[in-house]
Amino acid sequence: MAAELTAHELIAKHRPTLDQALEAIRTRAYWSPHPEHPKAYGENGSLDAAAGKAAFDALLGARLDLGQPGTDGWVSGEVSPYGPELGVEYPHADVDVLLPAMKAGQKAWREAGAEIRAVVCLEILKRISDRTHEFAHAVMHTSGQAFMMAFQAGGPHAQDRGLEAVAYAYVEQVRTPDTAEWTKPQGKRDPLALTKQFTPVPRGIALMIGCNTFPTWNGYPGLFASLATGNAVLVKPHPRAVLPLALTVKVAREVLGAAGFDPNLVALAAERPGEGIAKTLATRPEIRIIDYTGSTAFGDWLEANARQAQVYTEKAGVNTVLVDSTANYKGMLSNLAFSLSLYSGQMCTTPQNLLVPRDGIRTDEGPRTFDEVVADLARAVDGLLGDDARANALLGAIVNPDVKARLEAAAGLGEVALASREIANPEFPDAVVRTPVIVKLDGAKPDDEAAYMSECFGPVSFAVAVDSAADAIELLRRTIREKGAMTVGAYTTDDEVERAVQEVCFDEAAQLSLNLTGGVYVNQTAAFSDFHGSGGNPAANAALCDGAFVANRFRVVEVRREAQ
Repeated sequence: MAAELTAHELIAKHRPTLDQALEAIRTRAYWSPHPEHPKAYGENGSLDAAAGKAAFDALLGARLDLGQPGTDGWVSGEVSPYGPELGVEYPHADVDVLLPAMKAGQKAWREAGAEIRAVVCLEILKRISDRTHEFAHAVMHTSGQAFMMAFQAGGPHAQDRGLEAVAYAYVEQVRTPDTAEWTKPQGKRDPLALTKQFTPVPRGIALMIGCNTFPTWNGYPGLFASLATGNAVLVKPHPRAVLPLALTVKVAREVLGAAGFDPNLVALAAERPGEGIAKTLATRPEIRIIDYTGSTAFGDWLEANARQAQVYTEKAGVNTVLVDSTANYKGMLSNLAFSLSLYSGQMCTTPQNLLVPRDGIRTDEGPRTFDEVVADLARAVDGLLGDDARANALLGAIVNPDVKARLEAAAGLGEVALASREIANPEFPDAVVRTPVIVKLDGAKPDDEAAYMSECFGPVSFAVAVDSAADAIELLRRTIREKGAMTVGAYTTDDEVERAVQEVCFDEAAQLSLNLTGGVYVNQTAAFSDFHGSGGNPAANAALCDGAFVANRFRVVEVRREAQ
């Protein structure tokens, strides 16, 4: 296959970015090559807002032909959480044809080496970045995120996570030298001498099972970690969020072909309504790596049944914030209100349980009782979402009927401190937009425990009254150990309480945010600096992104020869 993009060109273009990414993961300082502001696009080949929207509109009702082998039909059925049907048709694959075709290109991809694979991946990301406006609309109309969140989280932040995975993959692959000369002295006899060759080899075909809420942000780490380590990648999107990942596959196939590699190294597995192909694919012998974000039930099933594969799961947890005391009461309330409201709580990192001593807390504005803290937080959420235009921009749309049902049922679990209300979206009248509900529960009551010790994904939070900070710390420990947590937050001015919370998070491997009162929120993480999940508690068996996330996607094979 003739290469339009030569290795020299790709290295010259992308090696500086790779080097910056390597430095960023070493220092953990802020860095991103992908602009967050929509107005930054429109030059040097990137689409501006109008062109991106036009490109998205052109996709609607059309067939997205990827040129994959084994296509035996076409599937569609996506409906935007904002109302419109997308009408995009995707290829349906005969996997008995597609999987062998994907495997055929792996030899040349393996032989290319870590650096070439990395810069090819960076070219894919660059082309995706140039189309960020188009991708933002695709993410918005499959996830229900408001446009600005879809633009940032589904665009530059997702691209950052993909680049981060490439950087970690490169580091792990070059840790071992390509060759070594080995000599062992033998005293008076001639020394033993060997030439040793070390080659990173891929495990096989990787299956990336996409999620509905963050198809690119959660999907890109696994996709690019597997591709950069030499594996072919089969992308199985969530049936309600196919478009962003189908566009990703299309770009990847174009770049691979242009660089002289087999485009079938990346392929799409869209499914017919109700087909449920994830289980079938996950247990195929050709599938050697699986990345999954979604429910605990299916994540547990994958870990138990996909025994031939290395399985990376991000499942569900019960995220908890301990409120003991604060030196900035207004800042705390504002920060929590935003955290509870963003994307209608439809994030795996959104706080669910707020543990507050029933006798109240100390603040810079004087003592506040449990009831006062909860009432003040309710007012902060109301104030934040009081303007409908602002509320729509923060909340987005409810992604599926299950979230709406959980929200409506939550009001019957305890005393409602903040009722959810319906908000109209003038641009999209069919969008289901709801403000968060806050329900007061008692940490000492077994019936209440059944509610707050279960994940209630969506705009639902429980203010749980506990006897003391010590009781809150023990409940925090038990929650992480039994249910897992993607995030933990704590507010305290007490050094002993802070140390105790840290010890819990060290013991149970949970990521902790302390005393956030400004513009950084517990449910947000930055690529190259923050770890998303830890891989050490039941919420996830992997972290995005660290060395462990990439290192087991390949093995090093050694060839020894007697030195000449």
